[in-house]
Amino acid sequence: MPLPRISLLDRANSLDGLAAAETLNRVLERAQRAEELGYHRFWVAEHHAVPGIAGSAPAVLMAAIAGRTSSIRVGSGGIMLPNHQPLVVAEQAATLEALHPGRIDLGVGRSVGFTPAVRSALCAGKPEAELFENDLGQLLDYLSGTAPITARPQNDSATPVFVLANGPGVDIAARAGLGVVLGGPAVFRPDPSGKLPALERYRALFRPSRWFGRPFVMISANVAVGPSRQAARELLLPEAVALARSRTTGEFAPLGPVGPAEWTGLTTRESEAVESSLSDSVYGTAAEVRFQLERLFTASAADELLVTGGSFSLAGQSESDRLLAGIFPAEGQRSHQGTDAKRLLPR
Repeated sequence: MPLPRISLLDRANSLDGLAAAETLNRVLERAQRAEELGYHRFWVAEHHAVPGIAGSAPAVLMAAIAGRTSSIRVGSGGIMLPNHQPLVVAEQAATLEALHPGRIDLGVGRSVGFTPAVRSALCAGKPEAELFENDLGQLLDYLSGTAPITARPQNDSATPVFVLANGPGVDIAARAGLGVVLGGPAVFRPDPSGKLPALERYRALFRPSRWFGRPFVMISANVAVGPSRQAARELLLPEAVALARSRTTGEFAPLGPVGPAEWTGLTTRESEAVESSLSDSVYGTAAEVRFQLERLFTASAADELLVTGGSFSLAGQSESDRLLAGIFPAEGQRSHQGTDAKRLLPR
């Protein structure tokens, strides 16, 4: 099979005992290593008032990353439109594009705050999320220069736009002619016929646009590579445990080590949630991960993999990044560098 494109998403997970400033600087350092290793993109996320995540302002973090790097694409995975005015998001993306031409991606989503208090503070809840398609349309009008007012600096549709999708988001991405990012059950759990309904629907409904001339699918998955399958699994456990606990406590805590005491403290429901999270992940030795990823790419016919998943072990995560880059060498990544929009527009 052709060498796939591999990119990284870093949520800026807070680590137990590590200051927020150290966490954010670690993200910048990881982005620099990712560029050296040949990864295609490096994306950051948006979370608000979450103790376990320091990344709350993706546009600010993108600016810092782009300033520290020279060739890797930098993007948001994603900026949540219910929290922002479309004009402001367009201006942020256009400013970054003007400063770092041909290197900026804009991934957007429709999620709202994790708790009622956060949603109240953001003045964004379910009603705002339901306006996502309308807000997305406004955002695209500003980026393309077709809105009633002209966003400055002008972008002229230079920045590729992706929708982080689940449920109706798939249809919205297709109707708008944008790239789509899918993960979890939509990618790992085919129907009885072996098909992935969300991807089938996206491709069937896709309408060419200024940004993409054909469907563009990015699949996301937690991925860890280690000297053994168990070692790789242990890299993913801290985040899986923190996520499982958050569903009962309402708080996603900083990542910490997971030992016997942590396992004993999990409820049956939490243990099941951890195993469910790991079942939608890819981990193992380099050979095992290559086999799993090739199967994933074959089943989904995806254009790219966005690697997610935080770890408490910084050394382990760094080594995992290095091993994964070795599975799919840099020349396969760099051969695709450039603006996805231009490459995919009808000729």
